[in-house]
Amino acid sequence: MLKLINSKLKIKIDPKSDDEYKKIVSDLINNPVVKSMEQYMQHGNVSCLEHSIYVSYNSYLICKRLGLNYRAAARGGLLHDFFLYDWHTSKPQNGLRGFIHPFIALENANKYFELSDMEKDIIEKHMWPLTLKLPKYKESFIVSFVDKYYAFMESIKVNNREFIKSILSQLESI
Repeated sequence: MLKLINSKLKIKIDPKSDDEYKKIVSDLINNPVVKSMEQYMQHGNVSCLEHSIYVSYNSYLICKRLGLNYRAAARGGLLHDFFLYDWHTSKPQNGLRGFIHPFIALENANKYFELSDMEKDIIEKHMWPLTLKLPKYKESFIVSFVDKYYAFMESIKVNNREFIKSILSQLESI
């Protein structure tokens, strides 16, 4: 499906030469708390950090091609699951994870980073329709749909770990 979207939008995926993406997320990816997301498993054998980079980079590409705010999509996408606990073993105290973790992620992101209104909306609404309130921005919808796509692909173990590791190694070298 993503190949079809990429072909229709004529998106070129090349994280090794995508210096603009690296600059947009470098302050986030080099933060030790963001790096700690590597220790939490997300779907299947994919860490929360790997998943978030998949979502961030692909949302960035789609929004850039569509002339939308790709900066907010990249940053919001990277922080959309910034909840900082292992959801396989820990449960949120005040509700079901699918409904609550976007608010926990936003609260954590606000502690560490200055966020635009769009980035906040992306993080808070990425689980729509579970979050009930409709996303305000097209970028929020894109991140939400990209997140669902990768969650599905990771859950059935169809993902390209080498691709994401190449992105991560490029980002860490900034």
